[in-house]
Amino acid sequence: MKDRIIDILKNENKALSVYEINDLLKLNSSSDLQELLKELEKLENELEVYHTNKDKYMLFDNSHLKTGKLIVNKKGYGFVDIEGKDDIYVSATNMNGAIHGDIVIAEITSKKGFDLEGRILKVVKREIDNVVGTIVKNKNNLELKLDDDKLNINVILDKNSLKDVVEGHKVVVKLLNRMDNHNFKGEVIKIIGHVNDPGVDILSIAAKHDINDTFKEEVMYEVDKLPSEVLEEEYIGRTDLRNKIIFTIDGDDTKDIDDAISLDILSNGNYKLGVHIADVSHYVKEDTELDKEAYDRGTSVYLADRVIPMLPHKLSNGICSLNPNVDRLAISCEMEIDSTGEVVDYEIFESVIKSNIQMTYKKVNKILEEDIVPDNYEKYADTLKDMKKLADILRKNKVEKGYIDFDLDESKIIVNDKGEAIDVILRDRGTGEKLIEDFMIAANETVARHIFYMDYPFIYRVHGEPNEEKITKFMHYISILGYTVTGKINKITPKAMQGILEQLKDAKEYSMMSKELLRSMQKAIYDTKNIGHFGLASKCYTHFTSPIRRYPDTTVHRLLHTYLFNKNLNKETIKHWEAKLPFVAEHSSLKERNSIECEREVDDMKKAEYMEKHIGEHFEGVISGVMSFGIFVELPNLIEGLIRVEDIKGDYYEYNEDTFSLVGKRNKRGFRLGDTIKVVVKAASKEKHTVDFLIDNEA
Repeated sequence: MKDRIIDILKNENKALSVYEINDLLKLNSSSDLQELLKELEKLENELEVYHTNKDKYMLFDNSHLKTGKLIVNKKGYGFVDIEGKDDIYVSATNMNGAIHGDIVIAEITSKKGFDLEGRILKVVKREIDNVVGTIVKNKNNLELKLDDDKLNINVILDKNSLKDVVEGHKVVVKLLNRMDNHNFKGEVIKIIGHVNDPGVDILSIAAKHDINDTFKEEVMYEVDKLPSEVLEEEYIGRTDLRNKIIFTIDGDDTKDIDDAISLDILSNGNYKLGVHIADVSHYVKEDTELDKEAYDRGTSVYLADRVIPMLPHKLSNGICSLNPNVDRLAISCEMEIDSTGEVVDYEIFESVIKSNIQMTYKKVNKILEEDIVPDNYEKYADTLKDMKKLADILRKNKVEKGYIDFDLDESKIIVNDKGEAIDVILRDRGTGEKLIEDFMIAANETVARHIFYMDYPFIYRVHGEPNEEKITKFMHYISILGYTVTGKINKITPKAMQGILEQLKDAKEYSMMSKELLRSMQKAIYDTKNIGHFGLASKCYTHFTSPIRRYPDTTVHRLLHTYLFNKNLNKETIKHWEAKLPFVAEHSSLKERNSIECEREVDDMKKAEYMEKHIGEHFEGVISGVMSFGIFVELPNLIEGLIRVEDIKGDYYEYNEDTFSLVGKRNKRGFRLGDTIKVVVKAASKEKHTVDFLIDNEA
């Protein structure tokens, strides 16, 4: 009945009452009507159908209504973030009781150019159950000062939960019930630490994003029973690769090592690439407390000076980590690759390996970029050079298919032993890093294709085509900057996107334009339906290579054990995974977004902390954004600060939204995207995560 209801609403293209739908379905009995009401309620809960105030039903896709996450500015207004679509601006007066983080239904009330404005009709789901803040004293009472100034609410604390709480504590508070639009009752459920304790700043942001830095007792009880080394019986049925030259390449401080690699040159001239991945699912059994915890976390989170792992250290740094000179269980994907970069044959199997050496990117790059061989790397240098040849072939193959390499810079926060930011530098992405990326992509594609053609339930990493309207908006954006690109954009393909970037690569604003183009694209997610990966120009892709730090990869390993190694292909097994995998995919995508938001917020906080020590100092940067209230300037290390319009002296500056510029009313002096500008640090706030600049000659 569900599909028939959707077809009717789609064909009629208007809101219908339940009785009109009933007649169009040609239903006759009262029991049929009750069944129809149940189906409509399900469709309403699934956000496919909207139930209007006039008691009619309409499809979201056929309406001016949209569903998304509300992101509120500290000034009270906000935007509804809609996946793959343009955001909807919502004024403070049109919030209808919604708060930051809520999943809402919004009505589009006006459209000006590319900009949408609307109002909140309904809160579908309150995403925020817990809030984080600092305990402050007001007279003799302890109160909560929220960390997130976008949450325009007041939390009245349950006094019974304040037993061990003192002024200055950072705490997690559970929201109990809403007293009115502004006031909530809450109880302290966790003391993170004192505001001045090292690391509490980062842990507070993690807690805000519902990322827990400790594991439950029942999880640790299971972990304690796991072995610290491979047991004799675990070798049975596995291919023994311990005598093969296999090694790992990671960052200097990596302790959770998922992947190892090997390479042979075959007699026919082809390459035999081995990608050997830690067999995490051998230890993390389905539906154990350990598995439930890994599912709940979804991913490891990397925050400045620490990792909040998906799995406890005994696994992530121990028995699962492919540490050198110890036996480890793995799932190996060995691929025969020809001179054009095509995988012509492959084998996926259970193995036991012993990594020869834990290499670092820095030392590998010495060999591959400078032909300098560090100590202890002598016997592997030729293999690494052959690997570089293969990586070049694989990358050329990907580029020819349309692989889009945005090659965006990333910043790295350097902290001291107190956790304080002492430097912000650009993260290296050298030849070794790209080599590992190329090899992991090859393995991920190979595994995905194998299961896809078996036609069993699976979890894919997918990336949909960009929204045409967003690409049109991007083309308008670059035209304002004075650039035009040739080629058809009405047919959006990876090659077309690649061509756009290629034509813009010499522009001084290239970094900003490539970021803007990336924002125009959809986010990659996990899904049970394979639609391909647009950014990689891959028809079939998954995540197989990082099971220590990503739950989808652990799930893929579990499926390989089920389908390939154990040959468990009965109907009950297939039904089980058909039912379970959509939830794994959706939840994993959500937890990935949470971790990315958390990592960005920690970076912003640490960058502001670093700049607090540089107030009054002079820098040169590039104008990265122009708004009616001021100019954003990005420094070479990617720290971004704001020059407020009221701090620009000598004239009254007006914002020209058609050219993304601020222009002086009298002197016609203009500030536009991509301009180089000298600035002085006016202020910085670790608490607010903000940096303020002045124009150098106006300081």
